[in-house]
Amino acid sequence: MNPPTENHGILTKGENMFKILIVEDDQIIADGLKQHLEKWDYNCRTVHNFKDVMEEFNEFAPDLVCMDIVLPYYNGFYWCNQIREISRVPLIFISSANDKMSLVMAIQMGGDDFITKPFDLDIVTAKLQAILRRTYDFKNELNQLKVSDVTLDLNEMVLSYNNQSVELTKNEFKILQTLMLQPSTVISRTTLIEKCWESDEYIDDNTLTVNINRLRKLCEQLGLENFIRTKKGLGYAVWKD
Repeated sequence: MNPPTENHGILTKGENMFKILIVEDDQIIADGLKQHLEKWDYNCRTVHNFKDVMEEFNEFAPDLVCMDIVLPYYNGFYWCNQIREISRVPLIFISSANDKMSLVMAIQMGGDDFITKPFDLDIVTAKLQAILRRTYDFKNELNQLKVSDVTLDLNEMVLSYNNQSVELTKNEFKILQTLMLQPSTVISRTTLIEKCWESDEYIDDNTLTVNINRLRKLCEQLGLENFIRTKKGLGYAVWKD
């Protein structure tokens, strides 16, 4: 398995590389794993202060941890327990101990996978990529609404289509979120006003019209000419072709 070129096929987090913390006291193994993963464009850091692994964990804020079990001062189970008190970051145990008890302990302590030394670097990479994909791709899907090829980021209030994005105001976002939750379904003006301006304050009907018009212009900037449709006398809908 060779590293991809020009970043094709690499699982990355937006424009930033995933950060991997390697907690391994054998410097040859740690450096070898670090150099291999960096070829895949991962941002790796090896721990040097085994008296206080948490200091480096907090400073680096990794997306995944590779943890040896037998370490100076405190073992990997101890540090896994410390990490689990503050984070659910994926953690892979790497150890020469391949007995059943070590595997059971690793899982019970909060590990996500177990790799036995000596290991094949390609297998480590494949396991690591699978865990990152399950953890972060799924999380990202939960924070997005998609209608056909149009994506609404629920965290950033950003609308994306065809590799282009626009930021939305709070009201624009609420309107589009309401419409995209029920694609190809006409939502009445009254429902949109109630959901987007949840207060006892009276909202001028023209306010909704102004926001819809702004949304349409933003959609047109992305090349979405007829994404928001008007059903005269009924309301609005985003259409799923």
